[in-house]
Formats: sequence, C-alpha cells, structure tokens
Amino acid sequence: MRRNGKVTQPQACPAAEKGIGFFERYLTVWVGICIVAGIALGKVAPGIAKSLDGMAIYVNDAPVISIPIAICLFFMMYPIMVKIDFGEVVKAGKSIRPVSLTLFINWAIKPFTMYAIASFFLGTLFLGFIGPDAVDYVKAPLGSNLEVGSTYGAGEVVLVDGVKMLQVPLWRSYLAGCILLGIAPCTAMVLVWGFLAKGNDGHTLVMVAINSLTMLVLYGVLGGFLLGVGQLPVPWQALLLSIGVYVALPLVAGYLSRKWLIATKGEAWFRDKFLHFLTPVTITALLATLVLLFSFKGETIVENPLTILWIAIPLTIQTLVIFALGYGISKAMGFTYESAAPTAMIGASNHFEVAIATATMLYGLSSGAALATVVGVLIEVPLMLGLVKFCLKTKGWFPAGSSDGAGTSDDDRETVPSNI
Repeated sequence: MRRNGKVTQPQACPAAEKGIGFFERYLTVWVGICIVAGIALGKVAPGIAKSLDGMAIYVNDAPVISIPIAICLFFMMYPIMVKIDFGEVVKAGKSIRPVSLTLFINWAIKPFTMYAIASFFLGTLFLGFIGPDAVDYVKAPLGSNLEVGSTYGAGEVVLVDGVKMLQVPLWRSYLAGCILLGIAPCTAMVLVWGFLAKGNDGHTLVMVAINSLTMLVLYGVLGGFLLGVGQLPVPWQALLLSIGVYVALPLVAGYLSRKWLIATKGEAWFRDKFLHFLTPVTITALLATLVLLFSFKGETIVENPLTILWIAIPLTIQTLVIFALGYGISKAMGFTYESAAPTAMIGASNHFEVAIATATMLYGLSSGAALATVVGVLIEVPLMLGLVKFCLKTKGWFPAGSSDGAGTSDDDRETVPSNI
C-alpha cells in the first residue's frame, strides 16, 4: 500500500507482530487442563453444567440459544472480528490467483474431504472401538413437530427428562462435529501461523476478511447439505440462526467498534493498547466453554478414554491432506513461498470457535458433535506449529520474487522460537 509517497507492506495483526503469544503457544496444555477440570466438576457438581445448559432462549418449547454459550462465544469471536480491516478486501485483485486457490480449497474441496475421511474412520475403521450400538442424544431440529417414536434421518425421537430428543448413532454425532469443523476456515490463529511461516501478511489479511464474509453464505449451505448426506439432523433454522448470532453479530460489532475507536482514539492507540487488552479474552472465553462442555461429557471420556484419539486421527489426516494439497498446487502454479505458505495454512486450519458454538447450538452442549469440535482445538496448535516448521525448511522449493502478484514479506522477521 502507498503512504506518503512510499510503498509499504500491509500491517500484520498485532497478535502476530510478536509471534505466538503465551496463551496461544500453550493452548493444547490449557485444553488438557480444561478436560481434567471439566471432568472433575462433572463428578463433584454434576448439576451445574446441566443447569447452565438449560439457561437458553426457547422457541416452541425447544432450547435454541444457550445463553452462557452465546455470551462466551461473543467474547471468543469479537476480538477476532475487531482485528480485521475489511478495507484489505479491495486489494484481493492484486493477488487473484492465491486468493482464488484459497477459496477453492476452503469451500470446494475441504468440506468434502473432511466428510469422506471422517466417515471412513468413524463409521467404518473405528466403529468397533466407538461402539456400533452406542447412541447419543441431540436436540431435535428447531421448528420440528416430531412425535415420539418417529424417525428423522438416522435418528429416532425419544423423551429424555420430558424433553424430545433425537437418539442418533454416536459415531454420526462425532461426524457432525467434524463436518462443522471442515466448513469453518480459520480467520484468527491463521494470522499467527502465516506470520511465523514468514508468509505474505497482506494475502493472509485479505483472506481473513473474505472468509469471514463468505461464511455468512456458504457455512449454512454446505453444513446443511453435508449433515443431510450423513443422515444427521439438519436444523436449518437453527443453523442460519447460529450464523447470525455467532458470526454476523460479532462481525458487525467488530466492524463498527473498530471504525469508531480508530476515529476517536487513533489507529496507534487501537493497535497498541486496545488490541493488546483483548489478546487473552478469546482464549479465556474458549476455555470457560470447554470446562462446561467436559463437565457434561466427562463420563463418556472416563468410560472410553480413547474417544479423543478416534476423533483426532481423522482430523489430523484431514489437516495434513489439505495442507499438502494447498502447498503442492501453489508450487505447481509457480507461487512464491510468501503466498504459498499462507494459502496452505488457511486451508489446513479450522475456525474451531464457530464450530464449537454451532455444534452446541444445533445439538447441545453434551452432544458428541460438540466434543468432536473440541478435539479440533486440542490438535490445532501442535499440528500447525509442525507445519510452520515444515514450511520454513522447504522455503527453497519456491521461486524468489513476486510473480504471483501477491507481494513479498519481510524476510528479516524472526523464525519460530526454538522452544515451540
């Protein structure tokens, strides 16, 4: 971009300027602690999580929006959305090939490979370990008037504590969580991954903005389609409502407050003071949500501690496949490394905050779908840091210069800390 007659690089996300932060670096550790704390809470005070999950906005006697989760999710999403400069979207034309490839991988390939990989592992290879007859109880679709004993997809309507629920095969509930992860491209941590890999910050910022806007349309469409293919409940009204509550609301709030704060306080104060204050808010809200979730799912994990492993394996394979695809196609198309690295990273990582929120809204805090989305958090940091190191070691595979039109990055930045 041009400022005062000089060409400068787009500013990176403040969180990325100092590399990965303390909370983000040890996110896997915090998730592990939340698992233990949640399970302990479920044993000591089993009624707490159930009571909190019951605090919801009801439509036709059906819980639609969990109030505690909605509050946590707003504070998870707002700090992400307020960092985005949507003015960067207009620069997408300067890097049309990397942007087009990223969109193609995120929306035309990734959701379907996730469905295929998760279906094979959870529904076939690991079905004996999960339990062919194991079931899960999830919320009935919003607006449905199903009678007890009727079927909906692979589920049967039953009464649980006087509330109509759908009894579905447990592995399909896990599959639902995987699907919701697969259709949620990352718009937060990918700013850090791209920076650590010495990628093009401008391209990453553009894709964060474009993906946030694209999710408003395609998240519900692809989610509904793939859930239907998997014979899972497709609560269209709740799915669209979740997009509005968990994506559109914080996006609009972030955009308006960013514009107002910069106009009144200045960009330097916004970047150096306000965003610094918000840095731990997202992770804190996420961890609070996880404690609630595991306090309700603790019994399942204790009875079958390998549950997380069965879910983690297909998610890990999916991440590696999508990364390899993005990285390989970028090389074949002659991209510079600075564009290839963030293109592959954006496709490989997931927007687990939205996935968790949507899973809890659609199927309930205690559902297997919600648990599956949490596993995505568990593997995200170590897996993506490994891919960052791989990128840095293979930087020489790509041509120098900016032939793809996506610009260059600052090669003087520090590499990944050796202790990561």
